[in-house]
Amino acid sequence: MSKFKKKPKADPGVSTASLPDIVFMLLFFFMVTTVLREQDLLVEQRLPQMTQLQKLEKKTLISYLFVGKPKNTSLYGTEPRIQANDVLIGTKDILLWVNQEKDKLSEAERDQITISMKADREVKMGPISDIQFELREADARKLMYASTGKVEN
Repeated sequence: MSKFKKKPKADPGVSTASLPDIVFMLLFFFMVTTVLREQDLLVEQRLPQMTQLQKLEKKTLISYLFVGKPKNTSLYGTEPRIQANDVLIGTKDILLWVNQEKDKLSEAERDQITISMKADREVKMGPISDIQFELREADARKLMYASTGKVEN
């Protein structure tokens, strides 16, 4: 036998030096290509100008109602319609919609829900008061009217 024995050679490990670069490239790719979708508006929106401003504390407690003339007048007509969560609803469906929105919240936050109404400036007061009545029936007492920039005095 020989005096010297051959030592087994260890396989070289996989280099992880470029791993952080790959992770950050993937992260950057998904950040750039991801689209955060709120809602597709099915009604026209030209909001009135505001005279007062109040900041809301919790935006998670806000549910949005859009009121205006439908964009697709051949399918939905020219009368003002109500949009809630990408669906056109009638005034009688508001009670059901409010209850569904309250069910999404925790038990403690259900009575703190705020309805933000984004009504087109051309909508008459009749449909708005019908919506207000249905919201009172649904016990959604906090109502906010959305608007655009401040009116110059």
